[in-house]
Amino acid sequence: MIKQHSNGKSAKWGKPLLAAAVALSFLPLQTPAHAAETDNAVRVGLFLNLGSTYKQTTDKITLTPEQAVAIGQKTDAGYVKWFSVSSGAASSFALNGPRVKLGESSDLKAVSALASKLKSGSDKLSVYKVVRNGQDAYQLYAGPYASDKAATDAAARLGANASVKEMSGLAPAAVGTFSLNAGNYGTQAAATAALQKVLDTGIDGVVRVFSVNGKAAYGVQVGEALNASALDALKTSLAGKLPGIALSAADNASASAAVRNEATADLTNGTTTPAYALTLGEQDRIWIDGTADKGIRVEERSKRSYRGDLEIGVYGGQLYLVNELPMEQYLYSVVGSEVPASWPEESLKAQAVAARSYATVQTQTATKFKVADVVDSTLSQAYNGVGSESKSVNAAVDATSGEILEQGGKAVEALFSSNAGGVTSDPTEVWNSGGSNLFSSVPSESDSAAAANLKKWYHVVLSNGTIGYVREDNVKDKGTDATGFRKMTVTAQSTKVRPLPLIQSNVSELSKMNPGDEALVLEVVSESSTYEWIRGPYTSSQLLTSLKGRTTTKLPTTIQSIQISQRGPSGRATELKINGSKIDVKYPDMFRTALNGLPSTLFDVVSADAYTVITNATASAGSGLPASKLSIGASAQTLALSRSLAAVGTNTSAVSSGTGFFFVGRGNGHGLGLSQWGAKGLADEGETYEDILLHYYNNVELIKD
Repeated sequence: MIKQHSNGKSAKWGKPLLAAAVALSFLPLQTPAHAAETDNAVRVGLFLNLGSTYKQTTDKITLTPEQAVAIGQKTDAGYVKWFSVSSGAASSFALNGPRVKLGESSDLKAVSALASKLKSGSDKLSVYKVVRNGQDAYQLYAGPYASDKAATDAAARLGANASVKEMSGLAPAAVGTFSLNAGNYGTQAAATAALQKVLDTGIDGVVRVFSVNGKAAYGVQVGEALNASALDALKTSLAGKLPGIALSAADNASASAAVRNEATADLTNGTTTPAYALTLGEQDRIWIDGTADKGIRVEERSKRSYRGDLEIGVYGGQLYLVNELPMEQYLYSVVGSEVPASWPEESLKAQAVAARSYATVQTQTATKFKVADVVDSTLSQAYNGVGSESKSVNAAVDATSGEILEQGGKAVEALFSSNAGGVTSDPTEVWNSGGSNLFSSVPSESDSAAAANLKKWYHVVLSNGTIGYVREDNVKDKGTDATGFRKMTVTAQSTKVRPLPLIQSNVSELSKMNPGDEALVLEVVSESSTYEWIRGPYTSSQLLTSLKGRTTTKLPTTIQSIQISQRGPSGRATELKINGSKIDVKYPDMFRTALNGLPSTLFDVVSADAYTVITNATASAGSGLPASKLSIGASAQTLALSRSLAAVGTNTSAVSSGTGFFFVGRGNGHGLGLSQWGAKGLADEGETYEDILLHYYNNVELIKD
């Protein structure tokens, strides 16, 4: 085992010192204190309902494996295989519950037409195919619903629907989960054959899969009553209709899957896929036994495919889906999801170690995600499945296999963010206290790599007073005229003038320019990126709406001034005053979301009010020209919107405005620990992944088997 140590310096190390420190850290130790675990399983929440803590839910989970997989019930006592799904075959899973059965029809064209008419409504329609005496029939259901009453109300609503009334043979009725058992069988094929005899009599039924004494069992389930009394009535009505079959109440307490053939996705041809209606308790788990080298596609999760196993269960009253797989394979996707695969190898390695360290902490402690260690969003680490993997990323993960950062023999929660904006955060700028000695504010000049190849934008004023931005590749710079104003025109028809120096596909342009149209140039700025950005202008009303619910402070009716009244070691905002009164938030980093979703808290506030420009040329003595003035908007102290990079994060004066506010800042994310763009920049400069990690994290040991 080899250890590498960080000396906890808060300033950027010079290369000679860093190289010496890293060289010394490779000296063998006499008594290894700890060896990092490898290939620990990681449980990733793909769908999970934890209320306000985390909520990403779905009513149905559709899976398509790249190779055959086994599916069954997993308990503390072991695993019971229920059935298999072949390679490329889709199957869906949903919770059983109260629904509405609209009716049944053999006219697929009519069923398809009705489904099309109902698809935009609140009652989600599903179509299942059955065969009765050799004739295909299609059953229409809506739901499931949260309660019997909701299903009953939906039945009344659908019964009054004009399109439903037009189709003959439909009579919407609420149905539930109470059913009768019509026999158990040792194989699914035997149960399916028995079910067919039931269907041929005109009675509804399904095959139900469950576990008995550690083995799979297959029963024929008849009926779907809303409650026990309705079930008794059903049993009475079926007396004599199924000769030789003893009917008894089905066991609703045990985990089971009712199997149907769903045709909803292809109502043109009636092609079906297996659909499993699950009856699950809080402790019941359905296990999909995947493989290490082939993925399982999850339709509802952006059609992403995942290595390893999947687990379906119930939490918070809704389905959850967890992907469980070995740590190193988890990291293949995490690193590829977090940073581009084209980045330098050493930056990919640094990301792999940081991500592995973070994930190791989550797997070793009880987390807020209950049934999962992490989730697949940036609330934990981005994880997009097999599609985010690549040769370069996988190689970087393999090259650092098992390596983590530790303090005192324990893995550290190696947080990271996209871009620190030139300097990382101190914990006091993110949390309410200093927290861990793992982090401190250190220079991260290499963050500027994020802006290295971006376009410049012209900040312009049109003749009608509109102020916006035009990208440089559409600009013809006309230079400074006799009055001292710099002018420009454009080279293409309908060139867009945008509100900010970036392309926002969901934001309309402010205006358009054509060749020959002139505009005044205020300045030329960098394209907004993760390194340097501009947001706004936000009106008082917009900011008050964003602040609502994110502060305990009583908000004014109108925002007249905003003051960053306190900054932390890196210059990030830690205290904010509106109209002179302090705004309280749970922790300083929350100012990002409280102020309309700013990229970081390393920012200045700029008034959007109009100001007057007097050019140097017109004001100079002896020019012979009259003084020329122009009222334009959105000024900082430099008479232009953006401040110099050196100035961002220094101003603490109040900024007043009657029209709105711009926010000018640097960085993207909380800024703690490793900066991903900074790591890329350092790698470009020749630093190793060890150099990079030991720069961004304090008092750590890099543990390597």
